[in-house]
Amino acid sequence: MCLGIPMRVKEINGVLAKVESGRLIRCINIQMLASVKTGDYVIVHAGFAIEKVDPEKARETLDLIKDIG
Repeated sequence: MCLGIPMRVKEINGVLAKVESGRLIRCINIQMLASVKTGDYVIVHAGFAIEKVDPEKARETLDLIKDIG
């Protein structure tokens, strides 16, 4: 099973973006999504943003992941 994690976009530089989730910060590729902006939440899988997600839904998902861990 694969797991995509909601992460918030902190910075954008071309097709790369710096994203964060809690204390975790990663550089990912955003070229598969149109119109990603700083502050958006995206689902990250294998170093790529694969979907934009509503901020409330992202927080709910992150809370569930935190409860599991």
